[in-house]
Amino acid sequence: MPNEQIYPIETKLSWEELATIPETYYTAFGSMLTLQIKQTDHVLVRGATSGVGVALLHLLKGHFPDIIVDGTSRSLSKSELLLRSGFNEVIEDKDGQLQTTNSYDKILELIGPATIKNSFKHLNAGGIICSTGQLGGQWYLEEFDPIMDIKENTYLTSFYSGHVSSQKINDLLHYISNYHISIKPEKIFHLDQIQLAHDYLQSKDSFGKVIVLLEKSSDRNEV
Repeated sequence: MPNEQIYPIETKLSWEELATIPETYYTAFGSMLTLQIKQTDHVLVRGATSGVGVALLHLLKGHFPDIIVDGTSRSLSKSELLLRSGFNEVIEDKDGQLQTTNSYDKILELIGPATIKNSFKHLNAGGIICSTGQLGGQWYLEEFDPIMDIKENTYLTSFYSGHVSSQKINDLLHYISNYHISIKPEKIFHLDQIQLAHDYLQSKDSFGKVIVLLEKSSDRNEV
């Protein structure tokens, strides 16, 4: 690894907790700052079952316990899991269309260009969409007319997790410490289980953040 990609940090987190943070929580933290979220905002996470989606929820609920955060999923079979994680409501995302009449002050767009136009239909005046992910498999906005497709008096921005610095990483760690954010992976795999980790992430059952510890499962009593 190049030296310029190594950053000194200060933390009391366990290795399992620390390994859960990059790049997922860093991406969620940067997106949160970009969205300028306030306690009174009604927030939507589009792509809520992803690691970044769950991370944003934890960051927001830790700072603003009463904030309303809804999440989307293409499969309502994950509704109970999302609600148990702390989302206030689960919205079905069917064929790129949100199955709700709700509107929001801030939207974290993790599906990406494939659904941005539809997200604007659910954005309140003065609201912000932060396009952070491309889970929809589309990388570019095609046939996008900024004048017509950006709803009047609303804003489209983005966050790129490649913009990294030691200061930003430590700001995130201090935020996690100050607001007592619970940091834990949904699943832990070991080095000899790396294929199982990939299989899980690519399955319909995947949820949240997965980490792989650099030791064999036989070195621990965990399974």
